[in-house]
Amino acid sequence: MLPVQNDEFTREFSYKEEPSKVHKMLFEEKRVIGTCDGLEAVKQAVFKILNTERYKYPIYSRNYGVELEHVFGKPLSYAVPEIERVIKEALIQDDRITDVKDFSFEFPRKDTVAVQFTVVSVFGSCKEMKEVAV
Repeated sequence: MLPVQNDEFTREFSYKEEPSKVHKMLFEEKRVIGTCDGLEAVKQAVFKILNTERYKYPIYSRNYGVELEHVFGKPLSYAVPEIERVIKEALIQDDRITDVKDFSFEFPRKDTVAVQFTVVSVFGSCKEMKEVAV
């Protein structure tokens, strides 16, 4: 006897967009209070992703965080393009972020690279910055 196809499994599914509401972090006051949504939530996510080393903390998914430890001690000719690659790779994992572009690099100290970039999200764009020790 051949199996009969069940129509329940062949129906079309629709996905509902969930709000991106998160707890609001007040960095200056070192407090978490209230909630935020939209572009403000994306800015917080960027901060948290770029300040969490990937694979270091078992509480986070293997897709969460940035891999910057391996550029420490490397020459700038290697570090600068690698920093751009890993930042873009880390942030694009968030489904609210559609692109990371317009990278610019400064060298404020001998062992530091300051990188500025634009994060494009479904809620709009914002400029972000990260200093990386090399």
